[in-house]
Amino acid sequence: MSLTPVQTSNAPAAIGPYAQAIKVNGMVFTSGQIPIVPATGQIVEGGIVEQTRQSLTNISEVLKASGSSLEKVIKTTVFLKDMNDFVAVNEVYATFFSTHQPARSAVEVARLPKDVLVEVECIALTE
Repeated sequence: MSLTPVQTSNAPAAIGPYAQAIKVNGMVFTSGQIPIVPATGQIVEGGIVEQTRQSLTNISEVLKASGSSLEKVIKTTVFLKDMNDFVAVNEVYATFFSTHQPARSAVEVARLPKDVLVEVECIALTE
C-alpha cells in the first residue's frame, strides 16, 4: 500500500502539518477545504453562499490534482458554523453536484479554522 500526498497551488496550502489530500488504493481522501482564495491566501469576501462556492471550488481543484473529479465523489462532509445556513449551502452544493449526488453528512460545529462559516471534505475514487 502506497500513500501519496496530493499538492496543488490551485487550492489553499495546508495551514498545518497535513496534506491537501492523500491517495491510496484507488481512492482520494481530501482534507477539509475552507473558503480561502488560493491566489491571495485570504478568505473569500461575502457570506455563506460565496464561502460555500469557494470551499467546493477548492475541493474540485484538489480532486483534479489527484486525478479524480467531483463526478467520482463517494461521500462529502460539510461542517457549518450555523445550521441555519443549511438551505443556502444546499443551493450552492446542488450546482456542483447536480446529476451525481454523493452521500453526505452536514453538521454544525462550534468553530472552524480562521472563523469561516463552512468547511467541506470528501472521499472520491481516482480510478
